[in-house]
Amino acid sequence: MCFLAPNFNCVTGYYLKCGDMQLLSDEDSDSCHLLMNSLDFDDVVEELGELGRYQILMYTLACIPVLFGAANSLTYVFTAGVPNYRCLVPECDNVTNPIYASPWIEWAIPNKHQSTTAQYYEAEYCERYIRNTTDIGIGCFPQTFTNRTERCHEWVFDDERTIVNDWNITCLENQWMLSLVGTCHFAGIIIGSGAFGALADRYGRKLMFILSIFLMSVSGIIQVFSNGYVMFAIFIFINSIGTAGIFPLAFIIGVEMVGRKKREVTGIILNYFYSVGEALIALFAWVTKDWVQLQLIASAPALIFLCYYWILPESARWLLAKNRKVEAKAVMYRVAECNKVVLSDHLMEIFEEPQFKIDSLEEAKILPVVKCMAKSRKLVFRFSIVFFIWAVNAFVYYGLSLSSTSIGGDKYLNFALVSLVEIPGNTLAWVCINKIGRKWSLAGSLLISGVTCCLTIFVPADMHWLVIVFFLIGKLGVTSAFSVSYVHTSEMLPTIIRSGGVGLASTTARVGALVAPFVPLLGQYVPYLPMLLLGGFAVVAGLLALKLPETRGVKLPEKVIDAQRL
Repeated sequence: MCFLAPNFNCVTGYYLKCGDMQLLSDEDSDSCHLLMNSLDFDDVVEELGELGRYQILMYTLACIPVLFGAANSLTYVFTAGVPNYRCLVPECDNVTNPIYASPWIEWAIPNKHQSTTAQYYEAEYCERYIRNTTDIGIGCFPQTFTNRTERCHEWVFDDERTIVNDWNITCLENQWMLSLVGTCHFAGIIIGSGAFGALADRYGRKLMFILSIFLMSVSGIIQVFSNGYVMFAIFIFINSIGTAGIFPLAFIIGVEMVGRKKREVTGIILNYFYSVGEALIALFAWVTKDWVQLQLIASAPALIFLCYYWILPESARWLLAKNRKVEAKAVMYRVAECNKVVLSDHLMEIFEEPQFKIDSLEEAKILPVVKCMAKSRKLVFRFSIVFFIWAVNAFVYYGLSLSSTSIGGDKYLNFALVSLVEIPGNTLAWVCINKIGRKWSLAGSLLISGVTCCLTIFVPADMHWLVIVFFLIGKLGVTSAFSVSYVHTSEMLPTIIRSGGVGLASTTARVGALVAPFVPLLGQYVPYLPMLLLGGFAVVAGLLALKLPETRGVKLPEKVIDAQRL
């Protein structure tokens, strides 16, 4: 999801750190000239063609690895998923080749749903009926077993292979180990997104983009050779560090090579690729039914993208920032040649201007701004709401994705639909923020998500299709809310801390993501609790969003006083 790129507005596609940078006060007026380099470069891109043939080709190439990044971000849903399994019944099973769906299992294994209103049978994982010692007949019949149960220590699995099969991570008391895999993943995301963001600023976008792909691919391949749970969890963590860099760096590459009027399009398209990548993992899991094959499919082919070192250009904006003007000029000439345009001498003068450094100026003014905001009760209250909404967004977004495989029906189809519904969700956000404003788009999206999640609790068991419909509407709503949050948050912050503020909000979101993997586990204890929690938090966040100011059409705040006046 787009919150992996904390410095970017995932709907409009603007790079918040560099775009629209203003000064905190009127002092140091000569520093305003520092912005001319960025503005002049946008003029160069506009003359080249804001989204010409070259940019389309290169951005498409940059988007393709995002399919694999999205897949790796959620493979653990299936590799560490719970397959169908039941107790081994030596009196009835062929011990050398047992079959999960044997005709007698309803007599030998209790129904997992016998205490609920559900009318279908699903075998208990770790209990079996005790054999009737008075029955001396041969075979398995209702009278062969009593109504008393006992724990078992050997299992028969269905045709799906996950780490549960390989390392016997069975029964309810061990389910936390499977949830912890997801937490390890999100912990790696936190580290990877921060690390690759900093490294990309220092060593370049292209090199770090390729390095993140390499790390994701190699660690994903090594996962299949894990000799136990601990090794698997460690490489899940390493894999997610690499995965975390792919989306934001692809975003940077796209945003920095197109013109200002086309950045909106690049953000939307990248989110579409991410959604398709998530859906593809469901397809591969359905075809293979084997976690080793699935992980190899999601990771190994990505090694081919190492050839991007000789294909993708480095960001000309970054090259200019590093005063590597000769290389930047070469990139721009290559773009001009492919787009069949000629750059004017006047605009090419940007490559001859002295390189300005604005980072130290920004950093010097950040601390006073933060202190000033902390003294304002209004702003403290406002951004407490904002950070809570970000955490809820991630909690609900990933909670729904992970719960989709346990709501009944075909788990592969459920997961694919929940992933693909993000496409209209992002599109809805794009339309709504321009039509009805930021506040109502955010509040409405969260309330729709929350209400529909809660409604699934009251749907009769024989109307499973309605549960799926509500579930999908809930995911569409939270996806829209996530996208709107980037826009709304960035427009409420003073310019000097806009990038850092959105980055902090994104970090807060990851805190919500850390606990999301444990949501499906709660359903093992109280079936309706996962959807009640997801829906309840979304409704609360939606109501709190109504306390935020509307920012559509409002001038971006430059100083703390401007933010207070919103």
